[in-house]
Amino acid sequence: MAEVKQQVEQMPSPIRETTGLVLLFGAMYFVQGIAEPTEGLIAQPVRSLLKSWGYSAAGIAGFGALLALPWSLKPLYGLLTDFVPIGRTRRRSYLLLTSAASVLGLGCLYFIPVPFGAYRQLLFLLLIPTVGVAFSDVVVDALMIEKGQPRGLTGMLQSVQWAAMYGGSILAGLVGGYLSHHGHQQIGFLMCAATSFVTLLLAWCYVREEPHVPEKGRLRFATQELAGAARTPAVRAAAAFLFLWSFNPFSMTVLYMYMTEELGISEQFYGVTISLLSVGAIAGSLAYGAYCRRVPMRWLIHLAIATGVLSTLAYCCVTGQISAAVVSVIVGVTYMTGSMVQFDLAARACPVAAAGTTFAMLMALSNLSLSASTALGGWLYDDWTARWGATTAFNLLVVAGALSTCACWLIVPMLNSVALVENDTEE
Repeated sequence: MAEVKQQVEQMPSPIRETTGLVLLFGAMYFVQGIAEPTEGLIAQPVRSLLKSWGYSAAGIAGFGALLALPWSLKPLYGLLTDFVPIGRTRRRSYLLLTSAASVLGLGCLYFIPVPFGAYRQLLFLLLIPTVGVAFSDVVVDALMIEKGQPRGLTGMLQSVQWAAMYGGSILAGLVGGYLSHHGHQQIGFLMCAATSFVTLLLAWCYVREEPHVPEKGRLRFATQELAGAARTPAVRAAAAFLFLWSFNPFSMTVLYMYMTEELGISEQFYGVTISLLSVGAIAGSLAYGAYCRRVPMRWLIHLAIATGVLSTLAYCCVTGQISAAVVSVIVGVTYMTGSMVQFDLAARACPVAAAGTTFAMLMALSNLSLSASTALGGWLYDDWTARWGATTAFNLLVVAGALSTCACWLIVPMLNSVALVENDTEE
């Protein structure tokens, strides 16, 4: 370690600075991939805990939809971190505060176990770290833009962030499946509290920021800019596309219930499939970075819709462990491909004057659509299972999810009309 540290210190200053930024943002997103309550290490243990309490797919999906709602408030977090500093810092102070909140909420869940069936208490305590992680995500993205844009490093830093986050998801799937299989959900809360504490330490030790003096009227100006951006045709078209692409009643909750109850796949192997999906997602994100500038956006839009449909229909082929493993890798690649196109499209739609907060607004709308469709999918799965059986209900939801993604093709003419897909850079 001493030799490595000495080599880094001997690097030219720009290289050393770039290396430090890559390590900092990569570490923060790796932690997020583990500690995020809705999709991280404790996501499966929480579902298994609710299932052991006797909750159906509708109850578990409703819990997940409510738990994900803080991700729909990202524009508010963006306004606060941009224009309402705490202690004369806009980023570091919020990052310390939100990381501490995550540690507190997850620590309480470990040291004060939730009684059997205490649905509301579990939801309340999990909402605290969810708000913390969602807010931290906005702050880290703002830091990434501030540090990376002047150096031309935003593309590199984003690719490192996504790869690191899905790297954390690989570990989260394996550990989460093991804990669920053996009934050790409490340990998951402790592990996520510990990883959230890592973010707190990183922010305390390595995030540096010049003192910021708030300017009178800036928050009002930013709110007006955001409202104006929401009225532009380009943002409206992108918002409609993102909402439809994310509105898919076939959710991970439905998949979890079907695989563990109907197919008899163990909790541990289900966790393995989540890790395999993350492997595919890493491949999909790295591949997109290689070809995105060579393919016109108008074709990427069609690719996003097609891969979204494929990532849903692929689950029709799941009949056991082997097929589940293969499909998980395929879905990881296809789903991440469509997601990366969404992020690219959203970035192009944002006016420069309010880019950060407008991007957060578009992502919040996508998260709200996902939450609503998750709740709907859980209710439909229970209802259709009672009518026609679990297999038929599962397959019907797969088809319904694919059809809802196909509806995105109705938005393509709107995207063309505002020139979002025409201003491609050809190399």
